[in-house]
Amino acid sequence: MQKHRKMGVDYGDKRIGIALSDLLCIISSPYEVYQNKGEEDALKHLDKIIKDNDVDEVAFGLPLNMDGSEGERAKIHREFGEKLAQYSGVKVFYIDERLTSAEAEDILVSSGVRREKRKELIDKISAQLILQSYIANFKKGN
Repeated sequence: MQKHRKMGVDYGDKRIGIALSDLLCIISSPYEVYQNKGEEDALKHLDKIIKDNDVDEVAFGLPLNMDGSEGERAKIHREFGEKLAQYSGVKVFYIDERLTSAEAEDILVSSGVRREKRKELIDKISAQLILQSYIANFKKGN
């Protein structure tokens, strides 16, 4: 039986944070921060990572409002996630990403990372948290 990795995505207009799981889908690790140059380019870039790393599922961050409702940003994320699913043939699962950026910032501050460096890292740490949440909550039975 072939093992597949999972990918976490923290989607943004300027930057896209990306994380990957190990082959056993137990641990998520930050992978990269991609400078978003537009939808088509981003789809091609994510598809290459998906193919190169044998990814079959993507945990895609969904920016819900604090009351749990979906606003305009959530709609944009869902639309891009659906395009990624069609483009790459992967299953996309939406994960509540409320507070992941704040949690990522806290992790980096407590690790002693300087402010300038935190900006570079926060998106891929957020993607890691999104993916780890997916692994912990949705893959327990599989």
